[in-house]
Amino acid sequence: MTSSDSSASAAQTPSGAQALSGPEAPRIVASAADIHSTLAEFGSQGTKTTAVIILALGGIFMDAYDFSSLAFGITAIKEQFGLSGFMTGLVNASIMVGAVIGALFGGYLVDRFGRYKLFMADMVFFVVAAIGCAAAPNEWVLIAFRFVMGIGVGLDLPVAMAFLAEFSKLKGKGSRSQRVNAWSPAWYFATGMGYVIVLIIFIALPYDQHAILWRIVVGFGAVPALIVLLVRRRYLAESPEWLANQGDLRGAVEVMRSHHNLNVELAPADERETPNASAAPVRGGRWSGFAELFSPRYRVRTIVALCVSVFSTFGYNAVAYGTPLIITTLFHQTPLVTIIASLVINLGFGTLGGLLGMSIINRFGTRKITLTGFAIQAAALGTLAIVGIPNGALVLVAVAMLAAFVFAQAGGPGANLMNYATLSYPTRLRGIGIGFNQSVLRAFSIVSLIMFPILAASLGTGVFWIVACAPLAGAIAVGIVAWDPTAKDVEHED
Repeated sequence: MTSSDSSASAAQTPSGAQALSGPEAPRIVASAADIHSTLAEFGSQGTKTTAVIILALGGIFMDAYDFSSLAFGITAIKEQFGLSGFMTGLVNASIMVGAVIGALFGGYLVDRFGRYKLFMADMVFFVVAAIGCAAAPNEWVLIAFRFVMGIGVGLDLPVAMAFLAEFSKLKGKGSRSQRVNAWSPAWYFATGMGYVIVLIIFIALPYDQHAILWRIVVGFGAVPALIVLLVRRRYLAESPEWLANQGDLRGAVEVMRSHHNLNVELAPADERETPNASAAPVRGGRWSGFAELFSPRYRVRTIVALCVSVFSTFGYNAVAYGTPLIITTLFHQTPLVTIIASLVINLGFGTLGGLLGMSIINRFGTRKITLTGFAIQAAALGTLAIVGIPNGALVLVAVAMLAAFVFAQAGGPGANLMNYATLSYPTRLRGIGIGFNQSVLRAFSIVSLIMFPILAASLGTGVFWIVACAPLAGAIAVGIVAWDPTAKDVEHED
């Protein structure tokens, strides 16, 4: 997005600012620091801000839907294409391989070229990949388009998180921590809606046509991406924090007035701060940013963010993503029970857990909630291992433990891994920080997606003892490291 002279002139016209809310007197912007401090204090307001938040969460919705839409259909795909266990795992993991690459380069690109352009690019990836997967004639074409879909997911998460953080204030209702945490209920709502679609099609389709159920479900993923592409120009705008970081104060002020509904004015040219060479802000989008993640200031934050991401995603991929496999194979239940149980666990307990995490994040902080979530997950997995193959009333106990795991994940470590990765770094480093974190997370996801079916086949319900080690390790890491990114002003540390 570039600024225009006409709109910039309007930004400097006092009469044009009268209808805006925010501080009573227009706040004069003379430097990038003024942009950062104004947004930290007031965030953004109005319907356009709501639309930006919804569209950013819409990207998360598509990520979750595309990840989980194949979970139930994997059994039909295995039978239709005659896949071995390894090839089944490869179909599952191909989206993760794409996500590793997409996140690694997407984090750099989102800092280099801005949030808006990358967001639009990944919507195109979603549309093409969803249609390609739905029409795949064999397993290799399916793997190829799942890989492309993964690139879109990898690109989307850094940009969506940056939008949520940079259109929000530092503290209070609607804070950055709350809005970044909103990714979690959006994720589980999308996963649950995936099962709703599966259930509707499962009931509507004649039994002899159930083999194409997975194609319809996967292809439906193109619909929300097309809607976002259609409405993007009206509601989306570039992040003013990123624009300011690039030296475009005029463009940043325009967006703050038009999309944040803030009463700000650009200072006359001779009153703007002209930084000298030594004090000039460091722009984002540099390859050296990856090394800076491990500089003395950010090293501990990067390590604890990686620990939360890796240990929480290992359990998530084994239990939440593998819920249909667990209920069908380990608990020996029917397909209809599997669909309904997966729907209730994800849409009910996952969404509620995510909403609870959002509501208490400002009070308790990221660290305490993450620690509590890991502890609940370890207890739930230990109970599942002790129960073994459930019979009678123990089926309800086992399903309840799966629900407790997902509830704790959605409100605790699963939600806050994004808080750690997003809010531990300033704007110039945020995209690379999120992208690097996500690429490592996805790499471990590949391992867990391939290994869990193999371990479950050989160990049965004893596999839960191994999975329980992940939340235990996460709890130890968060307990040792005191860093909590909640309400921390990382912009003014430089």
